[in-house]
Amino acid sequence: MYEVVKLKPAATAPAHPAGRPSREQAEAAVRTLIAWAGDDPDREGLIDTPRRVAKAYEELFGGYREDAVKPLKRVFREVSGYKDLVLVRDIAFVSHCEHHILPVFGKAHIGYYPKGGVVGLSKFARIVDTFARRLQTQEALSAQIVEAIEETLETRGVAVMLEAEHTCMAMRGVRKHGTSTVTTQFGGVFRDDPDQQTRFLGLLRGAR
Repeated sequence: MYEVVKLKPAATAPAHPAGRPSREQAEAAVRTLIAWAGDDPDREGLIDTPRRVAKAYEELFGGYREDAVKPLKRVFREVSGYKDLVLVRDIAFVSHCEHHILPVFGKAHIGYYPKGGVVGLSKFARIVDTFARRLQTQEALSAQIVEAIEETLETRGVAVMLEAEHTCMAMRGVRKHGTSTVTTQFGGVFRDDPDQQTRFLGLLRGAR
């Protein structure tokens, strides 16, 4: 029912030039930030906070230790001749902006035209999560998702839209709650044919 195809190089995150700091160094850095903020890292309520923060960072930024295209390794060739648009919408994600390391909450919408087969729909959610769980800009996240799908599956076209709220804008600076940012990225026939972009965006609007 499916065929495993050879993949191109995985979309992995760049390694830290000086090597990954130890857990003890990470916890010490958190203690420093607590003290810099004006509190006592040795008081009862904060004594275990450095350990908790380091553990949380392992989960929140687990995307650095994951292969972003691994979910696409299994391709289903037998799709009864289906060659039209496949759209997966409302993929919820949480990321962190690389400028302030504050949360970004959003939804991803992905459309693609199959070429040699299709993949399980949940695999797109895994790709989004892997890239999202790294320090990001929304623009870069959009491009990374398209590149991973386009190059690995060799589709006829890929379209991605991200809609997100950045807490670095809601919690600090201008402090505008409820403001959303929309980015799009197109590859293949979506990039070359404005009518295909219109179709993709139209299907998303019709789902509202």
